[in-house]
Amino acid sequence: MTLPSPVLQPGTLFLPCAAGVEPYLAAECRALLGEGVPVDEGRGGVWVQGDATAAMRLNLGSRLAQRVLWQVADGPYASEQDIYALARRVAWPQWITPRHTLRVDASAWRSPLKSINFAALKVKDAVCDTLREATGERPSVDTRHPDLGLVLHLGPEHASLAIDLSGEALFKRGWRNAQGGQVQVKGEAPLKETLAAAMLAAAGWHGRPEDGGLLDPCCGAGTIAIEAAQIACGMAPGLHRRFAFERLLPFGTPALRSAWAQMQQRARQAVHAPSVPVWAGDVSFRMTDFAARNAERAGVRHAIEFKTADVLQRPAPAGHGVIVMNPPYGERIAPKGQGQGPGQRPAGGERFEGAQDAADFYARLASHWKKHYGGWTAHVLTPEAKLPQLLRLKESRRTPMWNGAIECRLFRFELVSGSAR
Repeated sequence: MTLPSPVLQPGTLFLPCAAGVEPYLAAECRALLGEGVPVDEGRGGVWVQGDATAAMRLNLGSRLAQRVLWQVADGPYASEQDIYALARRVAWPQWITPRHTLRVDASAWRSPLKSINFAALKVKDAVCDTLREATGERPSVDTRHPDLGLVLHLGPEHASLAIDLSGEALFKRGWRNAQGGQVQVKGEAPLKETLAAAMLAAAGWHGRPEDGGLLDPCCGAGTIAIEAAQIACGMAPGLHRRFAFERLLPFGTPALRSAWAQMQQRARQAVHAPSVPVWAGDVSFRMTDFAARNAERAGVRHAIEFKTADVLQRPAPAGHGVIVMNPPYGERIAPKGQGQGPGQRPAGGERFEGAQDAADFYARLASHWKKHYGGWTAHVLTPEAKLPQLLRLKESRRTPMWNGAIECRLFRFELVSGSAR
């Protein structure tokens, strides 16, 4: 039995993000949806009051959100049966048919329940029971690529249930999983695109002519440079991928299908030549080539000038600009022809090849900046809280950010020729 696609009434959206990114995500949501849409910062994300069109626009255009979640039920609970009753309140036949697949992900904070997995199972049971009563059939579970992804969160006394409209996390822009796969470079652990975008937002860099060009001299996989180039070219981050909402019944109405097609078309037409230059490179030829191939898949190879160069020797590509970097440790910061001797490992186990230790590397980096990058602004993401002391530079701002489970800070330095200020 196939039910007609329902009209989705406006509701509450939650866009989770990394800790510390909430104000930047809220500003992004207002820019995407207009100032008239209610947007509120929360802990670990942003709440938006919007409709189906807003949900589609956020999936297509958000660089900072991890997902777009549509809230469908919430309320107090004390047992697993309360969770089942909560999920039964939702009209699931308006979202999926028995031919769709589902998965339930659960998280908890100080929940009194003994098993979070059992609570997730009760949500699955509620969905299947509702579909069976309405159609005589039940959907199946797909833990890898479900049509309907559900997110259950359990607090001490309150539970909430949301539908994941994104599917794959939004940091997956589509270019890393190109057809034919991507060769993983040994030892490479690239930043997520959402974190790179958060670094650019915190730096106040929006790809405008007044922002100046952007340089990542330790580009690794090229994530920061690629994200910057897409911004400079006006390219929507979700332009080259699919979303879970495209398979759900409420978004299958002719009106919403047409609106989505027009939204994508406008996004394609909005792409333009880069408004500012983006420079990137690495000390390793292999990594520079790897980043260039990633940029090709991302559609912005023409917008990035790649150069294999040592960060301690690379001259400034322009009279002023912005450096945004996440300094890697190990061979990628080693000056060519140099290596680290045995036993030269600083506290914490990090290796700074080509330098005696972290202090030596950063002292040489600061000296190079003061000689060649006067008038530039540098933004450095690192878990090293003592970076200003190591650089012997006074930061003008430090922004807490999380790289996965690692607490980091994005330090801002105003570079002045021959000065330690």
